[in-house]
Amino acid sequence: MAGNTRTYETEGADRSSLALPFGENQLIKEVTAANPNTIVVIISGAPVELGQALKETSAMVWSGYNGSEGGHALADVLFGNVDPSGRLPFTFPKSLKDTPSFALGTYPGKNDTTQYKEGILVGYRWYDTKKIQPLFPFGYGLSYTKFQFSDVKTDQSSYSKEGKINVSVNLKNTGSYLGKETVQVYVHAVDPSVMMPDKQLKAFGKVQLEPGQEKTVQLTIPVKDLAYYDANKKQWVVLSGKYQMMVGASSRDIRGTANITVQ
Repeated sequence: MAGNTRTYETEGADRSSLALPFGENQLIKEVTAANPNTIVVIISGAPVELGQALKETSAMVWSGYNGSEGGHALADVLFGNVDPSGRLPFTFPKSLKDTPSFALGTYPGKNDTTQYKEGILVGYRWYDTKKIQPLFPFGYGLSYTKFQFSDVKTDQSSYSKEGKINVSVNLKNTGSYLGKETVQVYVHAVDPSVMMPDKQLKAFGKVQLEPGQEKTVQLTIPVKDLAYYDANKKQWVVLSGKYQMMVGASSRDIRGTANITVQ
């Protein structure tokens, strides 16, 4: 067990480093040297640098602050009673220098004031738009089974700004265990007239499948959800033009696409 504590990673203060605290990299190195069949469990509510720890172990589980029943839930995952179907709610960068606060020089700020200069490129949008390879991308997660995505499509090729985009994909459990996958739909604006992130998550759904089972997953995105905020007009605006619907298992693991036009 390694990671942060609720006193080290807490409200009202910012960490100046993403490194594992309390000499934990050395602890992981020595424990895994004594027993290579060691599972390293990382407890944290935010990203930490794991490059060194990953070199020492072949099995790692990230666990957030899961409350009084967290130990039972973790044991069920480690002993194979349930499939580890959680997916990362943020990006794990390889190092602090890859984060926007470091790259843009906004931390710790001046006179107790910090500007978030990345603008709309918050979270995974920064890494994906800037083409920065993360350690683990947003939405990432492994299972005890494997899933195959196929036949990504939309119900129409063109939509009005008042319409709804219905995206479907065939999902199949190709492994040997019961498991759950989170199907994620990202939207990429093709040649937008304003600055837009490379892709934005607009819909997702978790699906449980038996071994060999296949299911068509359908997710609906209102066209109005493609809007950006026009600061001059002080209103949300949907751009006309071409969009790509990107379906995958994380922001960096796109398994299929479909092209549409908004009139």
